[in-house]
Amino acid sequence: MRSPFTTLLVSFGLSCLTASTCWADLGPYSQDFEGLDQADPAALSNDGWLVFGNVFDGSSGGYLYGYGPFPAPNGGPAFCAVAAGEGGPPQEAQQIVVYSDYNNGDHANGHTIEANVYQEQQIGVGDVGKTYTFRFDAKLGDLVPNSTALAFIKVLNPADWSLSAYETVDMTTTPVTWTTYTLQTTIDASQDGHYLQIGFMNHSTLYTPSGIVYDNI
Repeated sequence: MRSPFTTLLVSFGLSCLTASTCWADLGPYSQDFEGLDQADPAALSNDGWLVFGNVFDGSSGGYLYGYGPFPAPNGGPAFCAVAAGEGGPPQEAQQIVVYSDYNNGDHANGHTIEANVYQEQQIGVGDVGKTYTFRFDAKLGDLVPNSTALAFIKVLNPADWSLSAYETVDMTTTPVTWTTYTLQTTIDASQDGHYLQIGFMNHSTLYTPSGIVYDNI
């Protein structure tokens, strides 16, 4: 099990065509979810999505435990699902909706469940000096207070899982109309071998709705 901060990637502008020709480990990723089978429970995990949960005491806010990473489910009460019918013309027919892990019974105990849905790649020396961009569309799903949500791009040091970069955008108040967001980070030499993660996170308790809909990563 990784540390609680192994949470939480979509366009990466690489200046070389393949990782092998420039000693870079990060590859481009993009997804509009149109090619994923909404009925397949492995649709998101087959596309490389992972999930991780952290639980915090509802009174003190202290960390209790973490679990994961696991292959991302598609559908059901935990973490995420391929959605349909939420988009306008730029989003087409299918999207992803990210929400809390409602399978976790500590919702009922008043503890805060942090649910993370993300992509992960490892940085190589050829990635140093490049700026990586995480761009996506989002709109409000069924999230209501006191649930919160954000999108992030972060870099993690595998020696101790500390953060060497962390960029976020608050999604809690994203409107019901589709909006495009962008996050960026520039890789430095100290981050060779670190893990770059992009994804979405929410905090929720007492089974409060927490869904945000995303597309065009």
